[in-house]
Amino acid sequence: MASASWTVPDDVLGTLRRRWDRGEFLSQFAAGIPWEPLAIGLRRPSAQDIATHLDGARAWVEQWRRTRQLRVEMRTVGGRVVGTNTIPGRVWVDSYEQLWAVLGVQSTVETFTVLLDATALRAPAIADWMSAKPMEVIEYQDEWLRLVNTALWIDSHARPDMYVRQIDVPGVDTKFIERFRTVLAALLDCLLPEERIDRSKSASDFAGRYGFRQKPSYIRYRHLSDGPEFSELAVRVLELADMPLAERTVFVVENEITYLAFPPVEDAVVIFGEGYAASRLRPLKWLDQKNLVYWGDIDTHGFAILNSVRRSFEGTRSMLMDRASLLAHESHWIAEPNPTSEHLEALTPDEASLYTDLVEGVLGRSVRLEQERISYTAIEQATRQFR
Repeated sequence: MASASWTVPDDVLGTLRRRWDRGEFLSQFAAGIPWEPLAIGLRRPSAQDIATHLDGARAWVEQWRRTRQLRVEMRTVGGRVVGTNTIPGRVWVDSYEQLWAVLGVQSTVETFTVLLDATALRAPAIADWMSAKPMEVIEYQDEWLRLVNTALWIDSHARPDMYVRQIDVPGVDTKFIERFRTVLAALLDCLLPEERIDRSKSASDFAGRYGFRQKPSYIRYRHLSDGPEFSELAVRVLELADMPLAERTVFVVENEITYLAFPPVEDAVVIFGEGYAASRLRPLKWLDQKNLVYWGDIDTHGFAILNSVRRSFEGTRSMLMDRASLLAHESHWIAEPNPTSEHLEALTPDEASLYTDLVEGVLGRSVRLEQERISYTAIEQATRQFR
């Protein structure tokens, strides 16, 4: 039927609704841009359509005659067969008020206007952002005043020695900051001077992006010989960086139970590296003066971590990450889930050869020997050279 292609009132409402949802109308209104009458053309019946689908054309015209919220402009069509007829040609929206009524958004616009006016008095930069992003303001309208209060508090009171937890705004806590960090970051990006924003960090790293004190990293280590009052400690990395350990040898392992069960070694400590958290060792510059020994899984990622540690501390030696140890424990091999194949330039020739074989699957597909699967006897024998 030809009538299926003719524009009906719901089609026009859908067009207007999509532009509303994109924020076009409200952004224009917020910026104070005067309304210019908006015309929307209609797909309408031709003279031939009227001749062949007269009842459908009459019903279509009647739909538009019942429309009260839009101004309908009529057009004349005609022909030798059906004579001259006046039918809708296009519709007009003549004002913001008419548009709000058509879309049924009067209360939403009123709420937005109140929030915009209130914000403009306190934070003009944020008000400019609101004009550009009105639908986001509507999305967060219930929390808007708290969001603005939080942004203004951070602007006035935040210091580099302060944690996010110390933001002191009524109704705001760390859960609130976490939940709304994306929109709050957008407001702070408008409000704060450039030197207070680290744009290399995303909104997900809220503390880092806006200069708050970061949650400290810790290093957990055990003394491997008798003597110290405490056999095991967890210390802030930056504090440990200023207080070198007295022991001559430092082992770094990745598996917790291996760390806890590490055999006694005179004048030595063992650090729980926790996988790629071994990167936390970098601030401990005094490790360059120690006998540093890294032991990780024999797999591609284990060698990648070794490579990372050795790039920071050139004298790092590996332990039990050799071909003989791997072959001696073949019954304990498992598959590495997501192997890496990156170039590792800090490996020794023997380590690099084994790493290449693991990458290329020479010994089998995705071969992995986790350090906790190596026999305890092998660990004791390997540590003797450091006693």
